[in-house]
Amino acid sequence: MTTLLIFGAGSGVGAELAALCVQERPLVALIRQPEQANALRQAGVTVIEGDALNPQDVLLACQTAGAQAQIVSTLGGKHSDYHANRLIIDTAEQTGIRQMVLVTSIGCGDSWSTLSDRAKQAFGQAVREKSLAESWLQTSTLQGCILRPGGLTDGEATGQAQRLETEAHGRIRRSDVALHIQQLLNSGEGWDKIYALLDPSLAGARF
Repeated sequence: MTTLLIFGAGSGVGAELAALCVQERPLVALIRQPEQANALRQAGVTVIEGDALNPQDVLLACQTAGAQAQIVSTLGGKHSDYHANRLIIDTAEQTGIRQMVLVTSIGCGDSWSTLSDRAKQAFGQAVREKSLAESWLQTSTLQGCILRPGGLTDGEATGQAQRLETEAHGRIRRSDVALHIQQLLNSGEGWDKIYALLDPSLAGARF
């Protein structure tokens, strides 16, 4: 099976994805926090301890995963999204990796205008960072798939989340986002596409 290289596997969607995929394919993860790194190692993940803003650490992660790997980035944080993801994309190109799934959020890119003023004030900086990362991936030589989930919540996957090529707003569980990433990677579908992700079984969905 193709190796999966995850940036952001220490928590959130990335951790959910690692738990889903570790039994079905080799996993490599770049992790900054020692406690998270130890937990992933115990689960069977090959861990590179380092920072996604450090060029040597990202290079080592990509080289360890190999040129045939697929990358998933779920990195968050309003001050590092763009710079970290740009470094990951550039390094992937340099090491021959060809495919990457980038998890951003509703409101990124051409969906900015669909955000309320309140949402722009609360999340605007992070959304702008993620939008820049989307643009960098789209203009790279990589095959990319961009996923824009709605408001993220914890809990067991409902299995009701939808992947849409039209704009929509709502909530989705992190575990369901991970499930959709797994499905996309296993099916080989979705490359060069942008999807909104939401769960109509949760309150607040708007199509």
